[in-house]
Amino acid sequence: MPTELQTVYDECSRCNRCGFCQAVCPIFDITKDERSVARGHNFLVRNLIEGKLDVNSELQSPLFECLLCKACVVNCFPGVETHKIVAQGRAEYLRQAGEPKMMHFVFNKLLPDHNRMKKYLKPVVFGKNTGMSKLARSLGVLKWFRRDLDKAENIVEKLPTHTFRDRLKNINLTPRNPTQKIAYFVGCGFNFVLPHYSEATIDVLVRQGLQITVPETGCCGLPAYVYGDLEAAKKMAKKNIELLDNLDVDTVITECASCSSFLKEYTELLADDPDWTEKASRVSRKIKGFSEYMVDNLPEAPAVSPDSLKVTYHDPCHMSRYQGITQEPRQLLKQTPGVEFVELPEADLCCGAAGSYNIMHYDQSMVVLDRKMNNLQKTEAVVLTTECPGCCIQLSYGVRKHNLPIKVVHISELIRDRFYGFQNI
Repeated sequence: MPTELQTVYDECSRCNRCGFCQAVCPIFDITKDERSVARGHNFLVRNLIEGKLDVNSELQSPLFECLLCKACVVNCFPGVETHKIVAQGRAEYLRQAGEPKMMHFVFNKLLPDHNRMKKYLKPVVFGKNTGMSKLARSLGVLKWFRRDLDKAENIVEKLPTHTFRDRLKNINLTPRNPTQKIAYFVGCGFNFVLPHYSEATIDVLVRQGLQITVPETGCCGLPAYVYGDLEAAKKMAKKNIELLDNLDVDTVITECASCSSFLKEYTELLADDPDWTEKASRVSRKIKGFSEYMVDNLPEAPAVSPDSLKVTYHDPCHMSRYQGITQEPRQLLKQTPGVEFVELPEADLCCGAAGSYNIMHYDQSMVVLDRKMNNLQKTEAVVLTTECPGCCIQLSYGVRKHNLPIKVVHISELIRDRFYGFQNI
């Protein structure tokens, strides 16, 4: 048995099937299906490894419907790492069933190369922005590609015609009096879908006196990992490590919670490859998320405080549960001029985005999102902020879907607006 499978097999055996995971699992709350909860996942993966289960569509659904939000892990008395078990279970499923060609192409050809990705996204951008995708939805064409794709078409309103990397040539990355050199890691979600948030992040960092390098990194590898293509994830990790390890910088900053989380896990991802472990460890130690860095590097407050805004915050799963970062963004918001911070009920409850979960499992994702929107209305906030592209997109969709008078922004845009007098929010 491969080392990785043996590790999760031993981890499966630690599950005592107590059932406490049932109370915190967003998907079990919807399905009431034992296969949807952590102890069910652990049982299925253990039997899959032992060869007691055949690979078929009935096994595929429970394996791939998990959000990987880690709610079960933090509420598990023995601390069984079900998220790792599920990821390895998916990898074993693909090993036996074969990886779909489209999935292999995306993880091995598109995501590692942002230029190629941009090329293939051009018709998608054109279709979205001209309304052709809505026409395809109304005709039912999108169902040919994926059952839930026609429902999910509205999740993103518009797509930018220029990526963040396209816009870089017009952005000054060197401040007047540089005090420190840092590298900025561009996440796929911000580069291709939300480049204005990357611009806000860069603006804040430059104004802080940081000289910024933007290396030609690709995807962090998390999408491939969570869908079971572990080899593709490792290849992307090695490419990024080579680039980041050779930079003369002390810190690598990203405003993407998913990226910062996975970049910090490179050492564990490559633990079976001693030639890469040390380099991975050096890189991982340099990684910081936006609020994680900014909380100790706040700008000076403006002479005139801006008008007060009631602001609340959603915890991305990859920040709160994967990295244990919860107080830093709240502290940052509480020290931001003109911000009246109000806590969001169940702030760490997954919003239902989970990468592409809202596309692959639209109906379940929307039930999770509706619960988040109900909690949001209780705050009476006018601004909802967070630190993850998937969450930004999903929460913005929820606000539109529920017709709420609330603006969803990344925390970097709020910081830029409040400290430097921008009038976007």
